[in-house]
Amino acid sequence: MRVEARRAMATYTVVQGGSKDAIDLIYRFEEDVFDERHASRNLAAVLCAQVALNYGLFCERIVFRGAFDAHDLAFLQEFAENTAREIYVNKFLMPNPFLIGPAAALPAIKLKRYLRAAIEIDAGPARGRKRAPAAGEAEDGRWSVDPARHAVLSSGGKDSLLTFGLLRELGLGTDPVFVNESGRHWYTALNAYRHLLGTHATTARVWTNSDRVFSWMLRHLPFVRQDFARVRADDYPIRLWTVAVFLFGALPLLRKRGIGRLLIGNEFDTTVRPTTKGIVHYGGLYDQSRHFDSAMTRYFRRKGWGICQFSVVRPLSELLIEGMLARRYPDLHEHQLSCHAAHLADGRVRPCGDCEKCRRIVGMLCAMGEDPQRCGYSAAQVEHCLRELVTRPIHQEAAGAAQMFHQLAERGLIDAAKVEGVAVRPHPEVLALRFDPERSPFDWIPADLRRGLYRIWLEHASGAVERTGRIWKPCKPTSESVLSRPYPFDPPASRRRRALPARPLVPTTYLLAEMSWPQAQARFKEVDVALLPVGSIEQHGPHLPLDTDAFDADFLARRVAAACSDPKPLVLPLIHYGVSYQHEDFSGTFSVNPELLSRLVYEIGASAARYGITKLVIVNGHGGNAPSLHLAAQMINRDAHIFTCVDTGETSDTDVYELVENPHNDVHAGEIETSTALATRPELVQMEQAPRAIPRFSSRFLDFTSKRGVGWYGRTARISRSGVMGDATKATRAKGEKIWELMTRRLVELVEDLKRLSLDEIYQRRY
Repeated sequence: MRVEARRAMATYTVVQGGSKDAIDLIYRFEEDVFDERHASRNLAAVLCAQVALNYGLFCERIVFRGAFDAHDLAFLQEFAENTAREIYVNKFLMPNPFLIGPAAALPAIKLKRYLRAAIEIDAGPARGRKRAPAAGEAEDGRWSVDPARHAVLSSGGKDSLLTFGLLRELGLGTDPVFVNESGRHWYTALNAYRHLLGTHATTARVWTNSDRVFSWMLRHLPFVRQDFARVRADDYPIRLWTVAVFLFGALPLLRKRGIGRLLIGNEFDTTVRPTTKGIVHYGGLYDQSRHFDSAMTRYFRRKGWGICQFSVVRPLSELLIEGMLARRYPDLHEHQLSCHAAHLADGRVRPCGDCEKCRRIVGMLCAMGEDPQRCGYSAAQVEHCLRELVTRPIHQEAAGAAQMFHQLAERGLIDAAKVEGVAVRPHPEVLALRFDPERSPFDWIPADLRRGLYRIWLEHASGAVERTGRIWKPCKPTSESVLSRPYPFDPPASRRRRALPARPLVPTTYLLAEMSWPQAQARFKEVDVALLPVGSIEQHGPHLPLDTDAFDADFLARRVAAACSDPKPLVLPLIHYGVSYQHEDFSGTFSVNPELLSRLVYEIGASAARYGITKLVIVNGHGGNAPSLHLAAQMINRDAHIFTCVDTGETSDTDVYELVENPHNDVHAGEIETSTALATRPELVQMEQAPRAIPRFSSRFLDFTSKRGVGWYGRTARISRSGVMGDATKATRAKGEKIWELMTRRLVELVEDLKRLSLDEIYQRRY
């Protein structure tokens, strides 16, 4: 890596067959964005690493040399694996005119992972100098950003132009950022860039030679035609991790300018998960999907960069976007260019009028009653595109293509009977705002933007629909229940700009009760997982203390948080009392009403959600609480729309029962609970009073530990005179230590999974 104030360079070296070849990847900026500190070098290193993620399927090793950290390594590993799968499916199992030899006919092989390269980091010696923080940055490299400022990753296409137009109309601070590849691809953005540069003072451009590096790398791939530059195609030969190459190019500007939101223009049909020959993938569109936005935002937050990435046009179809841009923002539509075979003529860039993108743009504009000549097409090109649309394929969602052809036929511009490959029929949902739980949920646009956006959209759309199963049903996105839903990455406390202090308010503990409110505020911005321990005060036989369940739930929650990676989950204060009426025949048992416990947990969960917690794990120390806690979890999920689960030992029971000598009906103060108490508070265990009291029932379906047992309720005193159910005499401290280790390990695994997943990824496995 070489980093200068306005430039970042990284040498890409291929070692192949005993020889080496190298090229410099360069990013150049028009203002100072880097300094000599480690944080600058880290950002530059991650920026220059993105191109390499396209080649994990082909290389034995990919070594990244630079100022990387553990978060970067996890990021590079995850997306190298993802991209390897996407390239295998989309570039080798599907027709690809650039392939030669056996690679053009690879078999479909279903694997857990397709990444061939070992991903390695060589951080080298720390070279960054100790200097005062740059403007908008804390000493530890965290960025201070303003969530009221937006940057639009701009390309000259319809999506980014409409995004800019919407934000401009809403009066929001908006910086259009163009990334200029050194080749002809820049032509697509040139008209829009020149226009915005002259009308919008915050317009920025970043130059990179990434396209040259991509072409250079193709010459090292023996399965790619070496005359690839002469092949006319609507797609790249190999690469699929492309948007990030541009997106990271914008980050140094966001850092310098303190911009908190990065908007990319991706619509409804870019979030897909098809299956090809038994392999689930993202259709080559992962870096345009909502899952990409979520993953990038989580990475930015882990790094302390504070950026949210999203698209404000996800509920819109291509057809609706094209029509809205042309009708509402004609000054921007004039500069739209979506043709990668464009050429210069008379001082402007003109579309070719023949490629797939040109046919699609002309078709959509004509279908919506708009004139393609406004954005550079000649009358002859329009006629040609409409004629070719009927017989040549286009890359468009099936419903959108069907609706477009239906509207073209209604206008008399095509003969529907001659259209090949598309069932021409109306799909009215394409002209409505579409809210889909996976592609475009209600809450995936920050709440402060929704009211204004929906108002504008509904002036152009036919209405709004919500997907329920396979059916589109009318909905009202302007209802208060929808408008007030929290955006997963933008909790209310973070919506106001607060400059980070020189010493960040990062608490030294994961216990919420021990924090001040500024410490809590800082932690809620870093973590979205919380643990809520719930116990009971009830009899535990003649040998264990009354607070066993309460102590154990709190102890487990703290152990789990301590064992988790950073950022650690928050541990909420313990609820001591539970539903223990079944033990009330034994002195010292205090019980609360089931509805009361459920309501209390519900209110706590709702409060956690208001501060940005999106995943709540209830650690339940008492089985009698379970029905109340499950009801609370359901209601929290229904009203606060966050993930809530209850663990009453389910994550570890199978393992624990293998450790004890007699697991049969060991459910209360028996071998298990006595062993765990011996491991934590042996001074409170009276082993001389420990009984053996294993209940026997008349039906095997009543056994508490039976895999076929039914749930049932009864007074403990009618089952056990001592209050114990299990063989407490078999308890040992060694068993207890093993049980604690197992319970902790399993819950840590669950929490770490939850930390990595967005809410939609929790609900459905991506691979």
